[in-house]
Amino acid sequence: MPSPRTVLRDVTINLRANRRQRAIIDRAAETLGKNRSDFMLEVASREAETVLLDQRYFQLDEKEFKKFCAALDKSPVENPRLRKLLLSKAPWE
Repeated sequence: MPSPRTVLRDVTINLRANRRQRAIIDRAAETLGKNRSDFMLEVASREAETVLLDQRYFQLDEKEFKKFCAALDKSPVENPRLRKLLLSKAPWE
């Protein structure tokens, strides 16, 4: 993955903060040896990914829930290519 400094930044994000917020962001960025923009983009991007990946809750009515449980309980379909992949040694091993 390319570092944030090597990726072209072609859009602007404007934020307003109070002095206390800016000061703590600057201290944290300095602690990590980053500038404010790099720090804020990395932290905001990481948090955004977490939010999007953490979508575990969903509602189903009783009929859909039974279908969902049946699908989970069903044995997987045999997949020779997947089996071969899972039995092969990882490239980094």
